[in-house]
Amino acid sequence: MQRYFIDQNADVNQRFCITDQGDIHHISNVMRHQVDDYIIITFADHYVYKCKLVNIGAEGIMVSLEERIDVDTELPQNVTICSGLIKSDKYEWMLQKSTELGASEFIAVGMKRSVVKITENKIAKKLERWQKIIKEAAEQSYRLAIPTIQYQATLNDVLKSTKTYDYILIAYEDAAKSGEVSQFKSLVQQFKPNDKVLIIFGPEGGLDEDEVSLLQDVGYQIGLGPRILRAETAPLYVLSALSFEKDLHN
Repeated sequence: MQRYFIDQNADVNQRFCITDQGDIHHISNVMRHQVDDYIIITFADHYVYKCKLVNIGAEGIMVSLEERIDVDTELPQNVTICSGLIKSDKYEWMLQKSTELGASEFIAVGMKRSVVKITENKIAKKLERWQKIIKEAAEQSYRLAIPTIQYQATLNDVLKSTKTYDYILIAYEDAAKSGEVSQFKSLVQQFKPNDKVLIIFGPEGGLDEDEVSLLQDVGYQIGLGPRILRAETAPLYVLSALSFEKDLHN
């Protein structure tokens, strides 16, 4: 059964209207649903309900809440993936898969070795496209929340908010090359439920030496095993390891 999000809290005593034009098109024209068909809706308070379609219109689709579904698909930690800009198709693939694996937020950063550059007039359009990819991945993977994404021009801009995180991890290629493997495992084991974790990844060319120096005093450098991972693969490795440790062992 197809899932959709509504940015309101659930209330069994009222009906809700789906107004997102993308969702309306999908329900009406792609799935070809009719009145009295059922869909699944995830609400802003993370409650999930099986809902009946009451009315289908071009400007909105009215639904009634029929049955609550108990489900918890979120990682115990709130993980922010901060990564240097990489080629468009690879970055979008990373966003999709990282959403499926439980990331809570994304920060796209223009780093020194980023081949891709975004001009000021294209930022809003890029963010809109990326958010759409994230939303669709969240629906597909039965997430209870849609991750957010923001753009920062430099790492200096990211560092302005580092005090809001409980842990900051820097995935550094040289740490992997030198055989560092224990730090990441040790840190993950320390994570508590609801901890906010920022994980920083470089672009295709890795972090620049100046960027590494900039990050030296704000977090922990971690290696991700003996193999050097691509920029779009490294976040998936981290999220998979975190899920294995925290989802499956708790």
